[in-house]
Amino acid sequence: MTNLSAPALTDLSADGTTTRLAVVVGSTRPGRRGRAVADWVADVAAGHDAVVTGRTVVEVLDLADHPLPLLDEPVPAMFGSYAHEHTRRWSAAVDRFDAYVVVTPEYNHSLPAALKNAIDHLYAEWNGKVAGIVGYGVQGGTRAADHLRAVLTEVRTAVVPTQVGLSLFADVDYAGTDPGDPTATGRLSPREHQAEALRALLDEVVAWASALRPSAAPSRSA
Repeated sequence: MTNLSAPALTDLSADGTTTRLAVVVGSTRPGRRGRAVADWVADVAAGHDAVVTGRTVVEVLDLADHPLPLLDEPVPAMFGSYAHEHTRRWSAAVDRFDAYVVVTPEYNHSLPAALKNAIDHLYAEWNGKVAGIVGYGVQGGTRAADHLRAVLTEVRTAVVPTQVGLSLFADVDYAGTDPGDPTATGRLSPREHQAEALRALLDEVVAWASALRPSAAPSRSA
């Protein structure tokens, strides 16, 4: 469906063949680990062949930079008619990209409300795109990833099979911090197999994004 209120956006590549990949920080909580995880994803992605050769560009898209109230649009998102400037700004930010790696913590067996709300604000901007999921939490964020997969599928985003689940115990180094301090974030230190899984996820995201790009193109029309 054409977004009726978002302006047409210009491809980052002159010929429209460059895959634009956003690493989405799915938490806005003060003291979150999400930004560190997203930066790790972006660092690993920087070494991917598609990025090194310029076929893919990577940016971090942080929900904290796009504050959204609880969904306050009077018209359902699938109609693409946005009454509020904050929604139009978020629409433009999301619509720039062909693909996403969504970083999500697990809150009470699910994804954060801020992430669900950000997805719910839009519709056409997600259509025909591809996403990979990187979860983190006490149990690797697996249940949040399961819920997020279903949510993204409902907005017609294809989610690749491979996902990454970082453990707050095994993939974070708390050396030098007070083990009784609930605000201690530690230092992110993913195990090597996590980087291998992330590289496999990126392979899938890049390949699927290239294949799906024609179906995503209409969402960028005014």
